[in-house]
Amino acid sequence: MSDSNTTDITNPSTFFLLGIPGLEAAHGWISIPFSAIYAIAILGNFTILFTVKIEPSLHVPMYYFLCMLAITDMVVSTSIVPKMLSIFWFNFREIDFSACLTQMYFIHCFTAMESGILVAMALDRYVAICFPLRHSTILTNPVVAKVGLAVVLRSSILVLPNPFLARRCQYHRTNIIPHTYCDHISMVKLACTDIRVNNYYGFSLIFLITGVDVFLIALSYTQILRAIFSLPTKDACVKTFWTCSSHLFATLVFHIPALFSILTHRFAQNVPLHFHVLMANIYILVPPMLNPIIYGLKTKRIRNRLLWLFPQKGPKVFNWWSGSKSNLHAVQTRDMVLSPLS
Repeated sequence: MSDSNTTDITNPSTFFLLGIPGLEAAHGWISIPFSAIYAIAILGNFTILFTVKIEPSLHVPMYYFLCMLAITDMVVSTSIVPKMLSIFWFNFREIDFSACLTQMYFIHCFTAMESGILVAMALDRYVAICFPLRHSTILTNPVVAKVGLAVVLRSSILVLPNPFLARRCQYHRTNIIPHTYCDHISMVKLACTDIRVNNYYGFSLIFLITGVDVFLIALSYTQILRAIFSLPTKDACVKTFWTCSSHLFATLVFHIPALFSILTHRFAQNVPLHFHVLMANIYILVPPMLNPIIYGLKTKRIRNRLLWLFPQKGPKVFNWWSGSKSNLHAVQTRDMVLSPLS
């Protein structure tokens, strides 16, 4: 590795990921929770996809968006964790320059997709609560497909310049990235050339993706709350708001750590580097683990389908959340458009 640092690395063929700076001695212990998070995320999101596929009553817009979210979560997790664990367990720090740029693109692209899907799910909640009788005619399958395509195209196109902006930089001093994965800002900070364009474009992405998405979700919930408070009884208000609780919690779990990590990384100069790296990993890896738990345990249709599939393997857990298996048919027949997440 010393040879690679003393030779000309203006256009390096290889970078080295340091892991978590300052905590190298604890990498083995740190790998335990991260590997557990990854295993739960993959198993949980695969379970969501499998359950929605085999259950016809779940073939509605909200669960299509949930499947998009599950696929996005699995891609984001798989883009980071295998390489991270190879660093923690085997000290395999080397990564090809092109592979580093590819990883950067996938992480930022699919993270932006997750934010966009949460906006689409907020739209579904808005239509279901504010226009319940027109929900099925407004959010038809072609409309859901177009919304999903728009989310994919927006993320793919807006993030595409990042790897090209990183490639144009010259890296004279070092090719060691103090991170567990190839993050754009961590990588370009190594450059000797002017990176103002990279910084300006990074700020524009924060506004165009995170800023716009948070605004649209807040706007949706403003209209939702207006509709809820106009209901005649308190019980109806609570029950209707409860149908949004899974999405609201998933949104907070995703956006609050993301904004905290982004802002501290750019503006907090005295925060230890290992804290930045840990927060960057947490905000990307924790939501994929929590999303299937949030939606799987709280959504009646998914809970009861899992109970029906595994009647002998977890009755105590599922019965605590949703009652006995005998209620499956009754629950499915009385569920209405307004409460797919009740």
